[in-house]
Amino acid sequence: MTIEVIGAGWGRTATNSLKLGLERLGFGVCHHMWEVANDQERLVPLWNTALDGNPDWDAIFDGNRSAVDWPVAAYWQELSEHFPDAKVILTTRTPESWYASISTTILEVIDDPEQMPEPARPVSRMAKRAVTRSLGTDWSADALMKRFRAHEAQVKTSLDPDRLLVFNPADGWAPICEFLGVSVPSEPFPRSNHRDEFFSNMDDIS
Repeated sequence: MTIEVIGAGWGRTATNSLKLGLERLGFGVCHHMWEVANDQERLVPLWNTALDGNPDWDAIFDGNRSAVDWPVAAYWQELSEHFPDAKVILTTRTPESWYASISTTILEVIDDPEQMPEPARPVSRMAKRAVTRSLGTDWSADALMKRFRAHEAQVKTSLDPDRLLVFNPADGWAPICEFLGVSVPSEPFPRSNHRDEFFSNMDDIS
């Protein structure tokens, strides 16, 4: 088994909706930060080793055909090289709406992992390392929106057009199904992980 779809979009660009969509299309279980949080004993050490510079991608993604969200998004370029046949999906939204979302969810959680409930601390520590790899250490609005724009531009210019889909989940199933060569489901594209659901998921980490 190998990774066939890589998500290059940063967290809070509907990556959980993309995860659910890919699973519905047969590319699951999709590797996502929530999967890491629910398998901390195995995956947090593997990701910390990757963040230390010694990734074992095949071990991290054992059993997966798709992978999205952080920490994946911090390594989208390395992963696109390691899995050269994988297609890449860049979930997108406006920089302003992305900042408004991430500043009241992910950044709140990882700002001080030691203030999190004890069961969530290992994944929160690792998540802070992964997110910081993408965002840097200046989390002001202007700095983060600038990095967001630069990230999207880099993804768009680094990959062959036939390998990349820039995807707004509001566009529904059609673009992603055409890109992946699969049939369009009858139900609407999933919409998930609004702020209340995000913190409910955090409370469920054990």
